[in-house]
Amino acid sequence: MSNVTVCVRFRPLSSKEKRDLGDNICIQSMDSETFIIKDEKEEGFTFSFDKVFYEESNQADVYEFLVLPIVRDTVNSINGTIITYGQTGAGKTYSMEGPNILESDEKKKGILPRVVDGLFACIKTSADPTKYTVKLSMVEIYMEKVRDLFDLSKDNIQIKESKTQGIVLSGATEISLSDTAEALQSLSSGIANRAIGETQMNMASSRSHCVYMFTLNQESISEKRVKSGKLILVDLAGSEKVEKTGAEGRVLEEAKTINKSLSALGNVINALTCGSPAKANHIPYRDSKLTRMLQDALGGNSRTALLCCCSPSPSNASESLSTLRFGARAKHIKTSPLVIKVSEEKCSKKNGDASGTRDESFEKILEKMSERLNDEDIKLLEELFIQAGLFVDPDSEEDLESAIQDVVQQTISSLMKAVEELRSTVEMLQRENNAMKGRLAVAERCDALPGKNADFLQKIFGFLSSFIPGM
Repeated sequence: MSNVTVCVRFRPLSSKEKRDLGDNICIQSMDSETFIIKDEKEEGFTFSFDKVFYEESNQADVYEFLVLPIVRDTVNSINGTIITYGQTGAGKTYSMEGPNILESDEKKKGILPRVVDGLFACIKTSADPTKYTVKLSMVEIYMEKVRDLFDLSKDNIQIKESKTQGIVLSGATEISLSDTAEALQSLSSGIANRAIGETQMNMASSRSHCVYMFTLNQESISEKRVKSGKLILVDLAGSEKVEKTGAEGRVLEEAKTINKSLSALGNVINALTCGSPAKANHIPYRDSKLTRMLQDALGGNSRTALLCCCSPSPSNASESLSTLRFGARAKHIKTSPLVIKVSEEKCSKKNGDASGTRDESFEKILEKMSERLNDEDIKLLEELFIQAGLFVDPDSEEDLESAIQDVVQQTISSLMKAVEELRSTVEMLQRENNAMKGRLAVAERCDALPGKNADFLQKIFGFLSSFIPGM
């Protein structure tokens, strides 16, 4: 078992922050691992992490401490995940990509291009007689749908779980990479398809969570076996406060979805770190596409690192505190990274098997569900399948069970939403009913009074009703 590595990076003050508050900052450095941050009330909070990168730190420092060890592990067939987290405009995408993925200035290059360099450098220096293949997939989670950034026609990719491979994306495009230049060009084309928008805090704000997946297969000639390592890099969209970003219309809807998925991520981390060690705890991985995709990284077979990006400005102290508390909780997560080995015989057999058709998968799921539900429920599920495009290609009983759980979870969520809407409608009708009873009671009392007094009170009551709702 190993803990998640958590580092914090404070970006330099922006021109807007300097214009508003000068060079004032809300952090006080203690050493390379500990600092004090003050909130809006000038109350100080002390935090300690594996490493703190202050404003003067450079891109190479972050890569060498946080990322390079995981890159080396991937070459040794141990899965790894690197996540950037923080409020919008905190420097996550700059840390991940740099100013441009094709940036030639060595000082400005981000984590992603350095990972590409590191993977191919490790392969070249390997002394073992091994055949390496590197593949890249790139998707974004936009408005709770997984979209393929190499093929925009694939805009609702399904997340599946395999016993040997863990979490996989069914049907996502995989590009074979032969060298660094080809990898960077492929990344550049995928990044160009990513959803971005302008807010008051960021001219090019990411409107989706972006996931880069490198798969490194090693075929040992002498031992006749294949080892596989998967390296996932996740550039999360930033948490947003509407009053600061000025989001409206479509951008506002995007912000709501982003915040909801980040909230689900926080709930998963709380469940992983707050439960009793002696008792199995339910982890709500299926509450969002983001947490489902990060299931291995947060509680499974992966060595994981988290980079919390923050602003040092007092104007963003509350958001920075929220990010730091998230990172402090994440430090307590324990993962179990293992070397993934696949025998040559199994590998060739799997590659030779044809997956079931969509119709066969559809029938399998409905047949399995019919054991638990009545005919009317099955018909309803059939309609939901068609409307939502919930088709999968289960390769095993485990995949089938996973697909069924997804469908059940989505059905329960829809029913809960419908119940909530019904409850709101009932409460509204009850309020209207009570108001109507009140008006009738007043009218009856008025009728019981002598003629002139009743007419006068009726006029007063009518006048007040126009100003006081529900009267």
